[in-house]
Amino acid sequence: MSILSGRVKNLKPSPTFGMTMKARQLEAQGRDIVSLSLGEPDFDTPDFIKETAISAIRAGDTKYTAVDGTPALKDAIIAKFKRDNGLTYARDQITVGTGGKQVIYNALMASLNPGDEVIIPAPYWVSYPDMVMLAEGVPVIVPCPAENGFRLQAADLAAAITPKTKWLILNSPSNPTGGAYTRAQIKALTDVLLDYPHVWVLSDDMYEHLIYDGFEFFTAAQVEPRLSDRVLTCNGVSKAYAMTGWRIGYAGGPADLIKAMGVIQGQSTSNPCSVSQAAAVGALNGDQSFLIPRNAAFKERRDMAVKMLNEAEGLSCLTPEGAFYVYPSCAGVIGKKTPHGKTIETDEDFVAYLLDSGGVACVQGDAFGLSPHFRISYATSTDVLQEACKRIQNACAALVGKAQAA
Repeated sequence: MSILSGRVKNLKPSPTFGMTMKARQLEAQGRDIVSLSLGEPDFDTPDFIKETAISAIRAGDTKYTAVDGTPALKDAIIAKFKRDNGLTYARDQITVGTGGKQVIYNALMASLNPGDEVIIPAPYWVSYPDMVMLAEGVPVIVPCPAENGFRLQAADLAAAITPKTKWLILNSPSNPTGGAYTRAQIKALTDVLLDYPHVWVLSDDMYEHLIYDGFEFFTAAQVEPRLSDRVLTCNGVSKAYAMTGWRIGYAGGPADLIKAMGVIQGQSTSNPCSVSQAAAVGALNGDQSFLIPRNAAFKERRDMAVKMLNEAEGLSCLTPEGAFYVYPSCAGVIGKKTPHGKTIETDEDFVAYLLDSGGVACVQGDAFGLSPHFRISYATSTDVLQEACKRIQNACAALVGKAQAA
């Protein structure tokens, strides 16, 4: 008899980390691999943030803290929400976790009963459905195709809501597409939700500061204040501040939910790392001007990747508004054969072919709930990205035969 629970048997390992590990194994075997599978900035944590952490260590700030965040960090988060989003929170409405993932996990664990439904627009971040299932909820996947900019439409949201719906998860800018919602597009969704007072919004804003071409970021509670008592606004320092390994995420929301999330955390990990919390205070309160040149570099990489992918035979790629991902369609290669005679039947086949023949690691669209696509992270150097796109172009050119009819 297996000791494993039913809930863990239903969970899948993260496909993004799985592909990254596979690429690293091939590199260890001597293969020349360009990995575009992991959503991690290649920039280093800014020096002023590092110095804040070093000062905290020297000051002995290395003890247990309050379970869900130090007062100093909560105050920095409150100031950030007011400054950037026009949202007003008190300390008891703020929670801090070990990364944004834990914050979302805590919220779902604290709120879902067996059978509660969570609406998840697809493409989605790979962890959303599994975290819902771990909390004994039911993921309700709503496809959002490229012709809609990978964005949830108001009519599709309304059609997905049932008496069992507990949450809508809204991620903008998106992982994996980079697509972002305008104020008007968010307003169309919140107008629907005003008619369904039992539905809450989990707004995952992790890529808020990574936006391009003058795009203006908005979040749900900001757009529709009448929903503020049922919106959890989630964010963190991982992406914009290049602090992935520091593991600090946070959220603002109704005090009763925040308190319950703290109880969950108190019986699991307890407080996030004290030094990381001090560093996050430095990040949120410090000079934000470093984001300007970094975003300019990301935009340059985005534009190059989109151009080169659209030049690849059988691929088409939208230009995203934010984050550091593109999500090209590979519909034009489905049905073709590799030089070794294998038919490309799925996007998973295609990314396996890119890895085996071109030495490029990407993640298949099936992992994000919408095929046939694949995700590329352009959070890498321009030279590396250019080389990867050339390899993809060559791999596509080497395919033979006709693609399947759309």
